[in-house]
Amino acid sequence: MKILDKSFYNIDALSLSKKLLGKVLVNQVNGKSLKGIIVETEAYIGAVDKASHAYGGRRTERTETLYGEPGIVYVYSIYGMYFCFNVICGEKDVAEGVLIRGLEPLEGFEEMSFNRFKKPYEELTKSQIKNLTNGPSKLCIAMNINKSNNKEKLIKENSLYIEDHDIEVLPSNIVETTRIGIDYAEEAVHFPWRFYIKDNPYVSKK
Repeated sequence: MKILDKSFYNIDALSLSKKLLGKVLVNQVNGKSLKGIIVETEAYIGAVDKASHAYGGRRTERTETLYGEPGIVYVYSIYGMYFCFNVICGEKDVAEGVLIRGLEPLEGFEEMSFNRFKKPYEELTKSQIKNLTNGPSKLCIAMNINKSNNKEKLIKENSLYIEDHDIEVLPSNIVETTRIGIDYAEEAVHFPWRFYIKDNPYVSKK
């Protein structure tokens, strides 16, 4: 396995959304490794996308991270209590990013279980196991990702990064469909910019 470097992220959001499928998100917390295979992503492109926080060139304190270097983290809050984790990509000063929507737990099951449900993994119901990381805010809770991670670089020297485990995801196994929770985004609602691994149980919505 190897940690992905900055060059991996220096591509457009649509391409990266597909390339990230099968890669492994890692967060080192209190000496423990929390790992999950990325199984669902969404692309956001500020220049043309009314669902993007940076649509129309909007630059605020909140959205400035979107214009940063490829391979940095953009974490934003929703409903004042949950978080969503994004990977910035493409060229600096061009707002593009990929939302991680679903993970398949790989390592750190106990820690993820306590983070999400406050009890051991072996005590989880089948429904709770399925719901451990099958959504953008759920996976942030399980992986202990929060606003403190905003603007971090996804590199070895930091606790949060993405690894390549040589998991092959064939194009025929990638489903391309519309994104979720963006009803306000007019024509962008219909962009087929959500990608997921077919038949994976940790996809948020099929």
